[in-house]
Amino acid sequence: MIRKFYYMQKSDRNTVLALLIAIVVGFGIIFLTGGEQSDNVASSKDSIDKQRPYKAPTYYVAPKKVERFAFDPNTADSSQLLRLGLQPWQVRNIYKYRASGGIYRKPEDFARLYGLTVKQYRELQPYIRISSDYLPASTLLEKNSKTNLKESKEHLDGIQDSRKHEKIREGEVVILNTADTTALKTVPGIGPYFARKIVQYGEHLGGYVSIDQLDEIENFPQEAKRYLAIEQPQVRKLNVNQLSLNELKRHPYINFYQAKAILDYRRLHGPLKSLNELRLQKDFPPAAIARLLPYVAY
Repeated sequence: MIRKFYYMQKSDRNTVLALLIAIVVGFGIIFLTGGEQSDNVASSKDSIDKQRPYKAPTYYVAPKKVERFAFDPNTADSSQLLRLGLQPWQVRNIYKYRASGGIYRKPEDFARLYGLTVKQYRELQPYIRISSDYLPASTLLEKNSKTNLKESKEHLDGIQDSRKHEKIREGEVVILNTADTTALKTVPGIGPYFARKIVQYGEHLGGYVSIDQLDEIENFPQEAKRYLAIEQPQVRKLNVNQLSLNELKRHPYINFYQAKAILDYRRLHGPLKSLNELRLQKDFPPAAIARLLPYVAY
């Protein structure tokens, strides 16, 4: 074929050479530009993908259940506040406020909590219970002065009234836990004032277990005790493993700090089985445990 090429006419040889050169040049161009074009296509696709907005995968989040129950913002712990629907950062603000000496003296004070909406406050306001322990001391003095004035008048009226009622004789007794004010007024030295005080204090205690508990009533007449007796006392007991702080401290023998110590013990060690488990607590000396013992259940 090479020999035939040389024997071809000059014009034909030039045509064949031109055709071969064109073919070589065409393949060269395709070779040189083909890879770049594919890269450009790939880069164009990447740039389009980057311009598209990123859509994060969606997950189902169950809504947090909000509960409603009575609470004291001065003593409620973090778990109770979160159950009420407050945010963790709001709970931290409440703790910081209390740690710095802040006190919620009335329900309206809770409305100052940062981030609390009007709707949230209106929903929580009926459940806010401010303990009387956090009221200003001046209100206690005002209340005591009015109470003392009223009690003094009632005490004097009781002394006069006791002279009008027929009294029981020496050797006769009135059963303390079953007597009403009418029966108690027949006891020498007891008028309407002390009769009412005996009944009220017995209700707060859950029943008397000893006549000497009457000494816990201020200025109680000692001579009246020999006319009173207790038979088979059946007192109302407190379940110390179920009651809340406010419910516990309503009893005359349990103050705020003792109620809090009971709740702390339950949280750390589980249910109480005996009051003696609290004997190492500074708020539960032996005398406090002994007088509370008849009134507790587990």
